[in-house]
Amino acid sequence: MPKRILQGTVVSDKGDKTVIVSVERRFTDPVMRKTVRKSKRYHAHDANNVVKVGDTVSIRECRPISKLKSWEVISGATE
Repeated sequence: MPKRILQGTVVSDKGDKTVIVSVERRFTDPVMRKTVRKSKRYHAHDANNVVKVGDTVSIRECRPISKLKSWEVISGATE
């Protein structure tokens, strides 16, 4: 099964080797027929601590690294 790749914005880089990425998705509400924006926060592994708050990054699913971290930063750090 392919690993999911999401794109979002870094909202916190306080943890060591960890960043929190906010991923927003847009969809049409089935009843009201309005476009709705929902966001979810993912803890992602940043091995070199190079990503900063406000960066747009891509994250990929990976094996569980800790209790909350099952994602890793794959791009956005060197851009």
